[in-house]
Amino acid sequence: MADVAARAGVSRALVSLVFRNAPGASEQTRERVFQVAEEIGYRPDSAARLLASSRTKVLGVTITLRHPFHAEIVERIYPVAEELGYEILLSAVAPTHSEHRAIDALLDHRCEGVILLAEVDEHYLSTVGKKVPAVAVSTRATGAGVDLVHSAEAKGVRQALDHLITLGHKKIVHIDGGDGAGSTERRRAYRAAMRKHDLAGFARVIPGDHTEQAGVRGAELMLSEGELPTAVLASNDRCALGLLDALRRAGVRVPDDVSVVGYDDSHVATLSYIDLTTVHQDVEGIAQRAVRAVVERIEGTGSESREIVLEPSLVVRGTTAPPRSV
Repeated sequence: MADVAARAGVSRALVSLVFRNAPGASEQTRERVFQVAEEIGYRPDSAARLLASSRTKVLGVTITLRHPFHAEIVERIYPVAEELGYEILLSAVAPTHSEHRAIDALLDHRCEGVILLAEVDEHYLSTVGKKVPAVAVSTRATGAGVDLVHSAEAKGVRQALDHLITLGHKKIVHIDGGDGAGSTERRRAYRAAMRKHDLAGFARVIPGDHTEQAGVRGAELMLSEGELPTAVLASNDRCALGLLDALRRAGVRVPDDVSVVGYDDSHVATLSYIDLTTVHQDVEGIAQRAVRAVVERIEGTGSESREIVLEPSLVVRGTTAPPRSV
């Protein structure tokens, strides 16, 4: 900063005002300071500036790598945070980097609040909520004392099942998401919908998770048994993609032989060669509500912990059709 000041012919204090976008410098001076800074390759040390302040104006976000739904939420989080005057710091969960480590990294960087897209157990979520304002997305940990933002999972599953049953399907299998976000509610809603339509005798849940590998394993299991269901509700779009790939490699035609429904309506579901029927989650609404909820807590305008539920909707594309017998 001293180098910029000397070269621009102004004081170091004036350079500081310019880079903090504070009043006190003319437009001509600002342009000169920025020009000199660019010439000598100077960038303000934001970390040092934050250390001198009691506020960081940074929100931390945990994500799971290779999860397209998380990527789409993050993309929409940025403009909302910017509108409210906050920056975003991401921390990824990976096989060698646990949820706890991802969150601790954000806290170590003095994030004022955190938005948790990656799954975390309720006990640790409660601990995090006592340290910093926190919002958990797609989690139903109502006893954790943090704000929750999620879709009405059961309603989305009912819409998917109603669609398949209206087409004439009875043998509908669900590959579940294990202990992943929303999985318990989706599994429970699947069984309830099958009972409601007097199809409990056809109901079957294959254990899985929210990955492509779960879809592949589910397909391999069903193929090995020699008799396929007429429709499959996958735990999410990633699981559905693995299922589609394994079925097509085995010569099974989708939707002629088996209909497939996903959950999330991620970007890949819209690709012409995927064309996946899936339950749409309001990504824009989730991002908006999550950012505003955590900022309200930071700024002291939030109430007690709350649960914000958004409406899902079924998007019918090319992977569902009536079963061949109908």
